[in-house]
Amino acid sequence: MSELTFEQMLEESLKTIHNGEVVEGTVIDVKADEAILNIGYKSDGVLARNEYTNEPNVDLTTVIKPGDKMEVKVVKVNDGEGQVILSYKRLALEKGNKRIEDAFNNKEVLTAKVAQVLDGGLSVVVDEVRIFIPASLVSNVYEKDLSKYAGQDIEFVISEYNPKRRRYIGDRKQLMVAKKLEAQKELFEKISAGDVVEGTVKNVTDFGVFIDLGGADGLLHISEMSWGRVENPKKVFKVGDTVKCLIKEIEGTKIALSLKFDDTNPWKDADSKYAVGNVVEGTVARMTDFGAFVELEPGVDALLHVSQISKDHIEKPSDVLKVGDAVTAKVVDYNADDKKISLSMKALLAPDPVEEKEEEADADVVSVDIDAVIAAEDAE
Repeated sequence: MSELTFEQMLEESLKTIHNGEVVEGTVIDVKADEAILNIGYKSDGVLARNEYTNEPNVDLTTVIKPGDKMEVKVVKVNDGEGQVILSYKRLALEKGNKRIEDAFNNKEVLTAKVAQVLDGGLSVVVDEVRIFIPASLVSNVYEKDLSKYAGQDIEFVISEYNPKRRRYIGDRKQLMVAKKLEAQKELFEKISAGDVVEGTVKNVTDFGVFIDLGGADGLLHISEMSWGRVENPKKVFKVGDTVKCLIKEIEGTKIALSLKFDDTNPWKDADSKYAVGNVVEGTVARMTDFGAFVELEPGVDALLHVSQISKDHIEKPSDVLKVGDAVTAKVVDYNADDKKISLSMKALLAPDPVEEKEEEADADVVSVDIDAVIAAEDAE
């Protein structure tokens, strides 16, 4: 029996490998574009950058270091120059495919960083598997600009898994819809009409403001923004504002909000402030042919009839007054139930109390439906 040479014994002590086999190796050298691994074979293995990852221009020295142990796949036992060609990426892709398949079957929620923002959606990578999330499945609301998601970690589920066509579709929208429904349920379980809540302005329109209450949006209508008049909500609110408001009414999933708190109601102390005979000051807010409406304070308007402006005959209020003018007048009528106040400038000009009483008896108190007039003006 012939004795084996040292080289023969060494070769027999080394394992044999085949194309496609998965082996474990130890990194012995790393360069920017390739790493050398000892895989227990007669030749070391070469792991090129493009077989490590699909990410372009990765410097391998920043992700691999000598001494690291790695599982890799043998691509070619001999490349013609005696080198073993290895791939980390292909093995990771196979594992990734299995990972994505399991996630798809189990409806598992995955988390990944957004690798690319594309025209039609987002691209994320999970274990070397590239997953596309269409723009329509990124959010539960329409988002024209997806650039804000670049580099962000997002959650999603796999809604389509087709390895033969390498088609992997992610869905973030259904998670957001489910979270919103849960948050909505929790919100409606703890709120009721009359509660004071805090929210964030989500959208501002000409007729009102939509406020995110954390689970559902409430509408703050323009008519509920103040006890006074608000010309345009866009002059008062902006998106992102924090607002504390009152829940006026809940109907199904619709929430009506108000900023008309009882303790700020200007009519609360009106009985004493605007009692008949009191002299008050205000500002002309709007004009009609029969009189001027004077704002005594936000939410409290009084009618100054044309006959009560002066002792002299006046055809229409605009002949002597204009919007914005300051007015001093006497309260000649106060109706608490209907929230109506009538004023007279003429009463302050009377030379003596006797004459003043006679004139008031004749024509001082003029009955006008103020609410009807305001409603007609708003309708116009």
